[in-house]
Amino acid sequence: MANIRVLVKKLIPTNLFKKIEPLGHLVEAVLANVRYGFPSRHLHVIGVTGTNGKTTTSALIQRMLHEAGYKTALLSTVQYGVGQDIIPESQHMTTASAPLLQRRLRDFKRQGAEWVVVETSSHALAQHRIWGIPYEVAVLTNVTGDHLDYHGTFANYLEAKRQLFVITARHHGLGVINAEDANADTFTSTITNHFTYGIHKGDLRAAKIKQAPDHTTYRAEVGDERYDIRVNIPGEFNVYNSLAAIAVGRAIGLSKRQIEVGLAATKSVEGRMMAINEGQKFGAIVDYASTPDAFERFFETVKPTAKGKLVVVFGSAGRRDEAKRAVQGEIAAKYADEIIITEEDDRDVDGNEIMTQIAAGAERGGKVKDKNLFLILDREEAIGFALTRVSRAGDVVAFLGKGHEKTIERADGVYPWNEPEIVREAIKGLLIGKKRRR
Repeated sequence: MANIRVLVKKLIPTNLFKKIEPLGHLVEAVLANVRYGFPSRHLHVIGVTGTNGKTTTSALIQRMLHEAGYKTALLSTVQYGVGQDIIPESQHMTTASAPLLQRRLRDFKRQGAEWVVVETSSHALAQHRIWGIPYEVAVLTNVTGDHLDYHGTFANYLEAKRQLFVITARHHGLGVINAEDANADTFTSTITNHFTYGIHKGDLRAAKIKQAPDHTTYRAEVGDERYDIRVNIPGEFNVYNSLAAIAVGRAIGLSKRQIEVGLAATKSVEGRMMAINEGQKFGAIVDYASTPDAFERFFETVKPTAKGKLVVVFGSAGRRDEAKRAVQGEIAAKYADEIIITEEDDRDVDGNEIMTQIAAGAERGGKVKDKNLFLILDREEAIGFALTRVSRAGDVVAFLGKGHEKTIERADGVYPWNEPEIVREAIKGLLIGKKRRR
């Protein structure tokens, strides 16, 4: 089916293809449901959508339910499986194609899963890839500008996200909504049965927040209820993600202790605020941040921890939203002492052109080429160079955009890629080199 889609895409005009593509996915989803026996009808399905935070929120919910004794499956950008048998996701998409999605749901059911948490993208919603799934709970993390290269307008993007709540309302389910998101009203007006959360507003709120380099603690409050929460992933944005998970736990009927223990059980999420430590003095972090909003959230968390120099390495994907490139460059310039721009799935787009677009924003932010702004197209070379720019305790180098992904897409094909391991090996090489020079 995928090969047929590629052929059709080559034969017809782009604008026409965009109009008929969702119909093709819908047919594919219907056939996949029939083939695998509508497996989601026998599962309790929780859907998580939003621009940022979907993956972490999905992981927190799945682990919390697992720790509480529920046989729970997970389908996310970075991993999938049932219970503790969670394995890395090799597909380069948030929500799998309809046939793969339905096959995995069938397999989860055969393994005895009762609940499944599905990270649900705007693409999957707009293309009807999730047709036939009776969501019982819909979670919104946030909505900021992203994927406008596909959706065309922010209104279309927002409407795609809203469809998850339309589906959930149709099945008399619950909507869990970030009350502090600028578009919260769009979602609360879509589903009658809703519950909101936020640090400053919402039915469920966070107080007494204390942030550390490797975790955050706070007190969650709703009415007379109090929860003492520890999240082992740093950053204020993960307070929001964990609040969403608490709301889901309460809706399902978990006890105070089950929620507290369940959230504390998640130690990390691959490619999300992932610290790489091979005994070096400086800090090294791999994160999937690839939107302006994610950049702001990331830097607001990391900047206070960088007592020395903050160096960042990133690029911007080809055939994706061009407007965000300069914006990301400008945001990075505001926070980072040095910026190294490189490739990030350039695909068939000229990588040098992409880097120039990002650099324009960084220069607006005050950065100067070859002084504190460097353009290195080869990402592995850029990573190695970045490590030579930090040396002291308190220095931090961040590698953004690839996170958990296992491939990198270039003009001549798709290549294996594992950023945490590449950074790890580069640091080891750096340390060995220093020992030899002594």
